[in-house]
Amino acid sequence: MSTRLRLRGHPLLEALKTKADVMGAVVLRDMRSRFFNHGAGFLLQCIWPLAHLLIIMAMNIGAGRSAPYGTPALFFATGLLPTLTFVYISRFMGLSVVINQQMLSFPIVRVTDILYGRALLEVIAGCGTLALMWVILVSLGLNPYPDDPADAVLAYMATILLALGIGTIVGVITQLLPLFVTVYALLIIVLYISSGALFVATAFPDEIAIPLSYNPVLQCVEWMRKAYFENYNDRILDREYVVWFGVTSLMIGLLLERCLRRFVMDNM
Repeated sequence: MSTRLRLRGHPLLEALKTKADVMGAVVLRDMRSRFFNHGAGFLLQCIWPLAHLLIIMAMNIGAGRSAPYGTPALFFATGLLPTLTFVYISRFMGLSVVINQQMLSFPIVRVTDILYGRALLEVIAGCGTLALMWVILVSLGLNPYPDDPADAVLAYMATILLALGIGTIVGVITQLLPLFVTVYALLIIVLYISSGALFVATAFPDEIAIPLSYNPVLQCVEWMRKAYFENYNDRILDREYVVWFGVTSLMIGLLLERCLRRFVMDNM
């Protein structure tokens, strides 16, 4: 028997195929249910955060706010993109559990399938938003190329990791307490306002800047701006803090999901 045939029947590969099929079904359902009950509505998922971003940028630029680093458009974009990436991924991961609650009646479907299926869609949409924003900035005659491209990619990946970790915790808690998704939506407002997307945290004295630095979303913004602006003041930037916060949140979320699954099985 060939190696290919032996691998085809391997239990691990069969389990992975089943998991991929389940997540694929969740993704397709999300694509159809979120916009107009049609898969093509997914295209709006890229435009929606882009419109959010452009409106806020236009309001601040129209108000005559200057940029301490770079041009106003680029300064606000480097703050809003990581912030909105975190907001959309983590929030809709939690919301997906409420929207797809009926799918959990199938034994083969787990909360993690719903969470990471939704996360995959949001990450793809986020990359689409990033590409569209890049095109807009170039069309305006601006240079959206970061001073340190590798660091900018790492900042964006760290933001996604953070969103996955927090989104996992929110989603698992929401399975038990559906109202929690509303509580988290209110908490997001606090994280958004204190994220530094519209201001520079280091412009404040240490009495304010240091407490703000404990917000991991602000650290993502600081990281992204440092990658774009060589002379950016990074005295409160802590890259390791963001990564460990994201990894720890993800581990806690997965542990909670495991404990909840065992609790449900023991009480069936």
